[in-house]
Amino acid sequence: MKFIDPRIDFAFKKIFGSEDAKDILISFLESLLRLEGDRRIAEVTILDPFLAPKIREMKYSVLDVKCRDHRGITYIVEMQIQKGAAFLKRIQYNAAKAYVHQIEKGEDYPRLNQVIAITITDFILFEGFDHCVSRHESRETVTGQPFLLEILHYFIELPKFARSLETLTDVLDQWIYFIKWAGTLETIPERIREAPIRHAFEKAMVANMTAEEYEYYEKAGIAITDAQGAVQLAREEGRREVAVAVLLRLLSRRFGVLPEWVSDKVAQADLPTLETWTDRVLDAMSLNDVFGG
Repeated sequence: MKFIDPRIDFAFKKIFGSEDAKDILISFLESLLRLEGDRRIAEVTILDPFLAPKIREMKYSVLDVKCRDHRGITYIVEMQIQKGAAFLKRIQYNAAKAYVHQIEKGEDYPRLNQVIAITITDFILFEGFDHCVSRHESRETVTGQPFLLEILHYFIELPKFARSLETLTDVLDQWIYFIKWAGTLETIPERIREAPIRHAFEKAMVANMTAEEYEYYEKAGIAITDAQGAVQLAREEGRREVAVAVLLRLLSRRFGVLPEWVSDKVAQADLPTLETWTDRVLDAMSLNDVFGG
C-alpha cells in the first residue's frame, strides 16, 4: 500500500478539497480550532473543489482549499513546502482579499463574516517559540483584549511536530502526523481510529488515483524538488552563472518557451536578484509575478 504525500499541495487539495470527502475537512478544522458542542461545523461549502486536472491545460501553482461553513465563516487552508519571497505578506494579502471580496462596493459592512487562514509549512517560520501550532490575532496593546477578530491566522509548522505515533494525544495530533508522515507509510496505523482520518488515508492511496492525477502529482513533486535544489545549488556555488542557468531552467519548466526579454533580464541581474526571482518561481502564476516588484 502506498500513499501520496499530503505535503505536496496537489495531494493536499485532493485529500482536503474533494466534494466527496467533506468529513475530512470538517474534522481537521474542528480539531485545529477546538470547535465543540454548538460551535461544531454543521456543513461546509467548498468554494473551489478539487477536480481531476487536465495535465496539458494546468500549470503548477499553489493549490489552497477555500470553504465556507454554515455560519458564513470563510476558511483558507494552504500547505507550503518552501518559503517564498514575502511569504507572510502573501498569506495576509490572501486573507484580506477573501474578506473584502465577500461584498460588492456599497453593500452593508455587517454582511462581512470572519475569515480564518490556516497555513501549514514544512519549514520553521517563527524562530521565537517551539510549539508547532500557533494562533495570530490583533489585540489592544494595553489591555490585551482581542477586539479585532475578523481575520485570524493559524500556522502549523511541521518541523516542530516531534510526536511519534505512540505519543499522539488527540485528533489534531493525528491530523498533523498524517500530513507530515503519510507519504512515508505503507499501511494505515491501527492507532489512528478517527473515521475522517482513516478516510483521508484512503483518499491518499495511490491505487485510488487515476493515471492522470498521479502524473500531475509527480510533476508537482518534481517542480518542488527542482525549485529547492536550484536555490540551494546557487547559494552553495555562489556563482552568478549557475544562478542564471538554474533560473532559466526553472522558468522554462514552469512557463515553456521564454520570450527574449526574459533571457536578457536574467543575464543582466546580480546574484541576490536572481535568488529572489528563483524563490518566486514556485508560487508565480505568470512571468510578471516572478519579475515584478
